[in-house]
Amino acid sequence: METNVGTGPQGTSDHGAATAEEPLIEVKGLKKYFPVRKGILQRKAGDVKAVDGLNFTLGHGETLSLVGESGCGKTTAGRSLLRLLEPTAGSALYRPSPGKTVDLFKLDKAELRSYRRDLQIIFQDPYASLNPRVTVGNAIGEALRVHGVAKGKELRDRVAGLLAKVGLRPDVSNRFPHEFSGGQRQRVGIARALALSPKLIVCDEAVSALDVSIQAQVINLLKDLQAEMGMSYIFIAHDLSVVRYISDRVAVMYLGRIVEIGTVDDVFDNPQHPYTQALLSAIPRANPAERRERIPLTGDVPSPMNPPSGCYFHTRCAAAEKGLCDAQYPEPREVNDRGHGAACHFVKPA
Repeated sequence: METNVGTGPQGTSDHGAATAEEPLIEVKGLKKYFPVRKGILQRKAGDVKAVDGLNFTLGHGETLSLVGESGCGKTTAGRSLLRLLEPTAGSALYRPSPGKTVDLFKLDKAELRSYRRDLQIIFQDPYASLNPRVTVGNAIGEALRVHGVAKGKELRDRVAGLLAKVGLRPDVSNRFPHEFSGGQRQRVGIARALALSPKLIVCDEAVSALDVSIQAQVINLLKDLQAEMGMSYIFIAHDLSVVRYISDRVAVMYLGRIVEIGTVDDVFDNPQHPYTQALLSAIPRANPAERRERIPLTGDVPSPMNPPSGCYFHTRCAAAEKGLCDAQYPEPREVNDRGHGAACHFVKPA
């Protein structure tokens, strides 16, 4: 495995069944630092290390979820991958077709534009992600016009088809966003992301702003669309019950780094990193008789501008050993041959 828990099996699906094909995207050493400037002259005083060296792969038709506390770098990682934020370092090897590989981070603006249709995002807030002065039909059809895919009657027909695909009536295309509920707006956002038949969609907290019943509808819609169109998802979320339902693999992030990654069953049923164990212990149980010992996390998340020495988690870890955990960042270790790995000194290698 590479530095910072890494890649896992290529093209996994159905909760862990591996295939031999090359991954759709292979991310190596992704970093995104935000400079901090102080004083009248705005001299650089340091960097906020929002994402600090991520390695992972995403297979064709696979869903990889990024989970962790607020501020761990999940959203920054997703936006940096799509270059909505320019990455500080790293590479993202994208394979749009067999035998062809491009590094998304090395493309200039003109070259990147041709790949934009393959890479889309569903934003967290369905209220803020739509222009209130633009009808939903124009919002969905804009990408089709910009990329020269359709115009005139063909454009209107395609917009109507996209609305129907996400469970909305085609005749709502002339309405404005304020005329829809939150769940309907998120469906519009999904339709907009689907307009160019992408190969990858980053779902940035796509259901967190919705009621529970609407969440279930949207999640099932995403799964149905994936089965129909063969897309891959990077699913960013806090709700671990949602993550378990929709994911093939899960990557747990802490302070800009991946501390554990594996198939959804491996991570949920056999968590190896103390941080993952603490997160999973907080999941509410539907059955009161089914109890799980809660693992409380003490203290606050350290500043990403000045992370701790050694293992970033040692300041909050009950199992940390002085002289080891505070002195040396743990090398990632494989737990099994299915790509399950964790960055902890106390994980026993397979």
